[in-house]
Amino acid sequence: MIKRLDNKNREIATEILSIQIPSYLVEAKIIDYYDLPPLKDTIDSLQQCQETFFAYYLQEELCGIISLKLDRTEVDLHRLIVHPEHFRKGIAQKLLDFVEMIEGVKSMRVTTGAKNTPAINFYSKNGFRKLQEVKVDEHLTLSSFRKYII
Repeated sequence: MIKRLDNKNREIATEILSIQIPSYLVEAKIIDYYDLPPLKDTIDSLQQCQETFFAYYLQEELCGIISLKLDRTEVDLHRLIVHPEHFRKGIAQKLLDFVEMIEGVKSMRVTTGAKNTPAINFYSKNGFRKLQEVKVDEHLTLSSFRKYII
């Protein structure tokens, strides 16, 4: 089941963080870069962010989260996270499919670490095309992707 989350609620922000930290630690290990901004988030910073959050629940357990900003007809995906205990269950796909069905959405953008092969493969498989790579520092390069919804 997918439902919208109120990240302004402290208890909900705490739940988001409980999925976000272990998920981004996996990415940090993959790309060998542990200074990722999502690993520095706090309950307060999550409560203050202006993203819209949706969660995937398996029975009553929070397993995955997608967050986004909608700018007219383009979705900017900020987080697509699944708790490592629930990898390879199709949760990320279900969350992405859900966002694609939002009325009026004509395109989606996402950015991930250039060395994050699992994420790049996932987005490529789902029709995203690389826009650019940006070198953040000597240890981190980000790849941006876009998908047009027909």
